Formats: sequence, structure tokens, C-alpha cells
Amino acid sequence: MRLLRFRFGDRIATGVSELGSDEVRVLRGTFFEDPVPTGEEVPLDDVRLLAPVLPSKVVCVGKNYAAHAAEFGMSVPEEPLLFLKPSTAVIGPHDPIRLLPISRRVDYEGELAVVVGRLARNVRSEDAFKFILGYTCGNDVTLRDLQKSDDQWARAKGFDGSCPLGPWIETDLDPTDVRVETRVNGEIRQAGQTSDLAFGVATLIEYITAFMTLLPGDVLLTGTPEGVGPLTAGDVVEVEVDGVGTLSNHVEAGS
Repeated sequence: MRLLRFRFGDRIATGVSELGSDEVRVLRGTFFEDPVPTGEEVPLDDVRLLAPVLPSKVVCVGKNYAAHAAEFGMSVPEEPLLFLKPSTAVIGPHDPIRLLPISRRVDYEGELAVVVGRLARNVRSEDAFKFILGYTCGNDVTLRDLQKSDDQWARAKGFDGSCPLGPWIETDLDPTDVRVETRVNGEIRQAGQTSDLAFGVATLIEYITAFMTLLPGDVLLTGTPEGVGPLTAGDVVEVEVDGVGTLSNHVEAGS
């Protein structure tokens, strides 16, 4: 089942849509509190999809594919390498990724994104999937030159618009072996399988919740495959996760 957050006319709503359906069943409340169908249905083609959640935080994992670490001359760390993106980094499908004048190189990083379904603290890996609402596509947009020059990654990874998410949340997915593909202007730049993750979804949730509480709607970006590269104004970047869908954003010059 797909969970959608969308704009329809002058209102923002949440809804559900079955695979292959042309309709969205509108929900009262949120995905986390009182998600009851109102009885209203709207055509999927008539809604504007928004970021499927507005997380309190996005927890990201670096160097979680060995091939990606190797393309930067590094190895996978012994423990997950984590960093955070603020809520203001999140944008939705078809929202623009704006290039900033403070950076000379802005890179795409397509990833599987995990959406937390309920408060998670000290979760064991064998119970981790009970705390997951579903999965979506993510793009860890990175100011690569600032990542290299700064001692920490707040600017390089946390700037406004650095976390496109969407197009919706898929609740019925086995994340252990799905393809993650990134395309720029239709050309495949990244293609990886989540079976190659050094630290899988359940392991990551156990590791993170040992010291940090995850709230409903929080997002975990699981890492990017090899093949990252720069974006320029006018590009269209797409991240596709098999079984989920495709997240598309265009790139604009910023100010």
C-alpha cells in the first residue's frame, strides 16, 4: 500500500492508494494518529505529491556500500558512520534542488529511505521491522567541496533542499535486496542492491536507538551506492527504488 501526502486544490491531505489504482482514498488525521478514511476519493493525476513525511530529523549513514567507500579511497567503517539532516532539508517530488553559490560541486546520492512508524528506543534488531511504517526514495544531496573542507558536515549535508524524499511511502516491501538506481537526464549513474549494505536496516535501527530516540515520521537514509557525481542547473535527477517508485527533481541555480 502506498501512503501519500499531497496537495489537492487549496488543502494538504494524506491518503492511501493501492498499486495500480488511479484513485487516492483521503485520510483523516496523519499516518501515525487516527488514519481513518473519510470516504472521499480523488484522482491521483489531480494531486500534487509532497514530501511523504515531515520528519523531526533525518538520520543518514555514510560509507555503507563498500564500492562507494572505495571510490573515495576509503573502507567501510567498523561501526555505522552517522550524520543528521535537519527537517528544513526535506523537499518533495518535483521540488527544485537549488545550487548554492557557496559550493562549486553539488552531488546526487540516491538511497533507500526508511520511515519510522512509532517511537523507537533501545530496539533489538530482531524487532526492528515492527517500528517501520514503510519505505521511500531519498537523495542525500551533498556539497562535495564543503564536505572535504569542513571538519563536520552540517553545511555540506544539511543545507535547505538537501534531502528530497518521495514520491510516497510503500508499506509492503522487503528492504533486504532491492535495486537502488539514480539517473541524471535519463542516464544511469548509480545502480546498487541493498543486499550489499554493510549495515542492513535492522542493524542500523538497533545501533541508532541505543543512543537516540526515533520518533514517528523520522527518516533513515541507508547509504548510497557507487557512482555519485555532480549536478548542474537544468539537470533532472531521478532516484528509483524497486518496489517503491521514482523520485524526480530538477536542478536550479540558487542565490
